[in-house]
Amino acid sequence: MPRSIQDILDHADELAKRFQDFDPDHADEIPVEEYLLQRAVVTRARSEQQLIDTVVNARSAGLSWQKIGALLGTSAQAAQQRYGTVVEAS
Repeated sequence: MPRSIQDILDHADELAKRFQDFDPDHADEIPVEEYLLQRAVVTRARSEQQLIDTVVNARSAGLSWQKIGALLGTSAQAAQQRYGTVVEAS
């Protein structure tokens, strides 16, 4: 089940486009629970993007992977494995 951050962001973009292109005259009503789940997915993707941006800025400012890992509640190695390629690409 692990999905990459990019997968989550792509899915959120797809959902956001669906919301933007929504035409109520040609829509089927969906259950409230489904709507709330869709919104939660978009919120999660935005949070993930904010976290990525913050990690990139933290590394640029000289924070160690040890400190970043501690703030994320994980090890330095796990933080670097998850965000290191994004930081290097920036």
